[in-house]
Formats: sequence, C-alpha cells, structure tokens
Amino acid sequence: MQNRGNGGTGSGRLSWTAVALTGVVALYIALVAFGNITDFGTNQAYVRHVLAMDTTFKAPDLMWRAITSHSVQDAAYVGIIAWESVAALLLVAATAVGVLRRGSGGAAARRLATTGLLMMMLLFGAGFWAIGGEWFAMWQSKAWNGVEAAVRNFLMTGVVLLVVQLSGKSAPAPTARSGKSGKSGR
Repeated sequence: MQNRGNGGTGSGRLSWTAVALTGVVALYIALVAFGNITDFGTNQAYVRHVLAMDTTFKAPDLMWRAITSHSVQDAAYVGIIAWESVAALLLVAATAVGVLRRGSGGAAARRLATTGLLMMMLLFGAGFWAIGGEWFAMWQSKAWNGVEAAVRNFLMTGVVLLVVQLSGKSAPAPTARSGKSGKSGR
C-alpha cells in the first residue's frame, strides 16, 4: 500500500503496517460475518430487540420509532450480514494485493482497503452507534446495548483507515542545498 521500492525505508514499514492492520480488520469482520451466517439466531435476537425497543425505558415519546415486524427486523439483519460480508471481501482482497505486491500494493490496495474500512465505519458508526444507539435508544438497554462495541469497532477501524491513508503519502523529495545558507547559488 505504498510506492514500490521502499521496502527498507520508514514509509515501507508503514506500508507493511497498513497491510497487517488491514488483514487484522479483514479477519475480524470475516469472522463476524461467518458467525452471523452460521449462528443466525444469536444476533437475530439482538437486532430484533434493538429494533423493537422492548428493553429500553419505553418512553412514549420514543416508542413510535420501534419496528416490531419480524420480517422488517430480519431484512435489516440480512442487510447487515451482507454489508459485513462485502466489507470482509474487500478487506481480504486489499490484504492479498498488499502481500502479493510485497507491501507496495499502491493505489489498488489502498482503494480496496479504504472502501472496506469505510463500509465498516458506516456500519458501526452510522448503523450501530447512531441509529441503533440513539434512534432506537439501544443505550437504554441493559441486555442488548451494543454501543460500546460499536464505538470500539468504529475507532479501531478509523485508526486503521488513517494508517492506510498515511501509507500512501510519499516522503518529500530532498532539496538540493549549496552554501551555508541552504539556498542555491546563482
């Protein structure tokens, strides 16, 4: 995820760091998606309770937001799983490109990683933290509160996204200096 030929430089190490961290996030979200597919019922219950708002304070001014249709709840859950799966595939591909190109996957790997990481930030930031946590008042639930996990995932993914983006920055070219003042002579 960096320009070729920097394998031994500091920016080359940043490239390998970006590849490694992208791989960690890829592994994480792939396992999450796999778990949700193979153990569908566990997090299906989570999504149903959050959307139904049945374990919140049940304030009448908020309960109109509740979604109690199991079909809509299940469609939302399937959408989450599909989103996780696509993010996982993009991040696995970004990691593979970075490894196969010896840490210098360049723009292609950065693009894949950026898209996958942004998808995760949207899922955990907009989906779970904002919509689940605030719109559906998930923070009020003692049993089904995933706000802390969402914030943790959002922040972790954001740090990896920063590393990926920084790995694409090239170091400034050294300037030619002559004389004691550092200015070039005439």
